[in-house]
Amino acid sequence: MIALLARWLKAFRPPLLAFVLAVWILPAYGSEQIASHDVAALGRGINILGYDGIWEGAENAPFRLENLTAIQQAGFSHVRINFFGFKHMDSDSILDEAVLKRLDAVIEEVLARKLIPILDEHDTDFCQRYIAGCVEKLKSFWKQIASRYAGKYPELVFEILNEPGGHMTSAEWNSLLNECLGIVRVTNPERTVIVAVLNTDEAPIDELVLPAGDRKLIVTFHYYAPIRFTHQGAPWSRIFSTIGPLDWGAPEDEARVVADFTRINLWSQREKRPIYLGEFGVYERAPTGSRLRYLSSVARNADRFGWAWAYWQFDHDFAAFDSARQTWNWDVLRALIPSAH
Repeated sequence: MIALLARWLKAFRPPLLAFVLAVWILPAYGSEQIASHDVAALGRGINILGYDGIWEGAENAPFRLENLTAIQQAGFSHVRINFFGFKHMDSDSILDEAVLKRLDAVIEEVLARKLIPILDEHDTDFCQRYIAGCVEKLKSFWKQIASRYAGKYPELVFEILNEPGGHMTSAEWNSLLNECLGIVRVTNPERTVIVAVLNTDEAPIDELVLPAGDRKLIVTFHYYAPIRFTHQGAPWSRIFSTIGPLDWGAPEDEARVVADFTRINLWSQREKRPIYLGEFGVYERAPTGSRLRYLSSVARNADRFGWAWAYWQFDHDFAAFDSARQTWNWDVLRALIPSAH
């Protein structure tokens, strides 16, 4: 740590240096003053099942429910279940009962491993593009889900919507978010609920409007900055597919993580709202050393602030686990959880 601070002394102008020093000197970033029991219980997690055939009943789905045992044994405390509910609705926005029964089974398997399940409504693309349609579908989704799980699975955490943003403004998101919270609270008054900051480069957390009396809320944001580094070589993007190799790990790179997280943490302390870093990761095409340095830096800084976090993701791309070989990508896992074995 002292060596790192000495490097920063040479790398930054005095005002920025004073800011960074102040952040590091604050004991545990003051996080223990506001960290809720719910965030402490969530701890370290991983995203699962976003693009898996399990929801359609596919027998050859890459994710195996026994993988939950490997997740628990690796040292994770929770899983964030990425559920595309809108895909499984009929024309009246009614969820398919067969898919819901599969969701029940997943939740029960997660709980059987002593992991905490987060049910994340993940229809980002639709909600970022079609605001009016999203409003109706999201309210219908939470009315059905809240009713289904009322009085069941008390450890289950709801997450209202993954990465609101795009064409959706902060005002529109605050309105929709509070409507959905009202729907959930009718049948689940004590349920822990995760609510997202509008997903922009600036993560405008100061614009988030929450019901003052609801203290069973956890605020979430995602972190992929700088996105040219974390998404370099991603084949689904015309822009990112041509980028790289880019390195990461210079003093100014580390300092940006600290500065970005400090801004979030200052709001958290002021508003007495706990924080959940719901996604972070680096695509596989990044240079290995830089990728691992980034993952370790983000995870350890989130730990120091007392936040819960979840890596993106278990398998598919950004993978921490090799589904074909049924083994961890150990370098990635140990960057996230150094004690993993």
